[in-house]
Amino acid sequence: MEAKEKLEKIVSILDSKKALDIRAIRVRDLTILADYFIIAGGSSSTQVKMLTDEVDYQMGLLGIEPGRIEGYQSEGWVILDYGDVIVHIFHGETRDFYGLERLWADGEQVDLSHLLTD
Repeated sequence: MEAKEKLEKIVSILDSKKALDIRAIRVRDLTILADYFIIAGGSSSTQVKMLTDEVDYQMGLLGIEPGRIEGYQSEGWVILDYGDVIVHIFHGETRDFYGLERLWADGEQVDLSHLLTD
């Protein structure tokens, strides 16, 4: 599955489970880490874990497993690394504190309006 398709699938999964303020940034020209970062929020630590589990489960059904999952026990910031797409799921003020959108402001914001139900 191409990176853009993976991004769209993950965004749709997050949206279906009511993730907050879903954003995607194309960072391919800025770093070797990934082509895209997806950033989303959960309203509670329980929702952060549920979003993580759902993305992992749904992508697994497609035969796509993350290289690793970081921060699952911390409940404040979980990272799912799919190689060319890295998913960041934050709880509460942790997102504001780390400010990934600001750190990667040179990246291209991906239009997700066709994928989001809100």
